[in-house]
Amino acid sequence: MDPAHGVAAFPKSLKASLVVAAVLLFALLMVNQPLQTASAPQGIVSYQLAGTADQAHAIFRSWGSEGVAWAKVSLWLDFLFIPAYMLALIHLTRHFTRDRPGVRERMVARWIRALFVTAGLSDGAENFLLMNNFNPPTDEMSLSATLCALIKFTALTLGLAGLVIIRASRRHPLAHH
Repeated sequence: MDPAHGVAAFPKSLKASLVVAAVLLFALLMVNQPLQTASAPQGIVSYQLAGTADQAHAIFRSWGSEGVAWAKVSLWLDFLFIPAYMLALIHLTRHFTRDRPGVRERMVARWIRALFVTAGLSDGAENFLLMNNFNPPTDEMSLSATLCALIKFTALTLGLAGLVIIRASRRHPLAHH
């Protein structure tokens, strides 16, 4: 692998933000393990997408008090993960567009960054709603959190697709630094 085209070519700020985001993601995945039950097969994601109070209650019953405590840990960790992944994705967008001076490429990059910021803001709102939906869960909080989660997942998916398109449409290799 040519170091100029590998990880060594990434700026230090990008590498650092990717490492921090990866470490926090790994921690979230570990915390999510005890939350995977028959009522919550995706763990905390099942709670994020529980659109009703009845679904949230069923998830809580399957988790028990220890699982609910792990869910709260997961949400607090996610509050740290949000700025980490936003920063990493914004740095990655900047990296992929640094040799793309065209107006169209710059406009697409702005939209991609806006999608990542939208995902982060929606994720923060979702976490706030979920933290306030433990005792007792309500339909309004559950549905609002689900809508925020769907906005987050959609914005992340579209933003990542935009990054793939920007990377795939590169006319020239990244310049050496």
